[in-house]
Amino acid sequence: MTATAHDFSKYEEEAIVLVEGLGVEGDAHAGTTVKHRSRVKRDPTAPNLRQVHLLQAELFDERVGRGFPVFPGELGENITTRGIDLLALPAGTRLVLGREAEVELTGLRNPCSQIDRFQAGLMAAVLDRDASGAIVRKAGVMAVVRRAGPVQRGDTIVVHLPQGPRHALQPV
Repeated sequence: MTATAHDFSKYEEEAIVLVEGLGVEGDAHAGTTVKHRSRVKRDPTAPNLRQVHLLQAELFDERVGRGFPVFPGELGENITTRGIDLLALPAGTRLVLGREAEVELTGLRNPCSQIDRFQAGLMAAVLDRDASGAIVRKAGVMAVVRRAGPVQRGDTIVVHLPQGPRHALQPV
């Protein structure tokens, strides 16, 4: 899914193309440096750790069940997955998407106020608390493109965990 402007939602597509070191071809957030407006204001030269936004479809299932009808692309993600607990993967995990493309997870999406502008109360609905009371961000994960290639609806995703010590994803 892509958006050529800095719109909140994106439109479902049968296929997208990932460009190494940049992101999703034609997407407003593609680039080597930050593209998110608030991050550009802080430091326009910062590296873009948010080239690709992935979100697990199970979040939509949960939100619909809680009275928030939200569907793929509406939360701005580029790729929607199913059956992979993206939030539990460590930083540095590589995902091979289809036959060629590969991304490396850099962190969690930190939900912003745009989510509530899309649907009132949705921001709280994509946040949770764990047993210790810490905030759990459920709005997806961010990645950078390590190997270019097309990604199509229904492609397989192969997970490669990082070698050595593993660190939980943090907001980026």
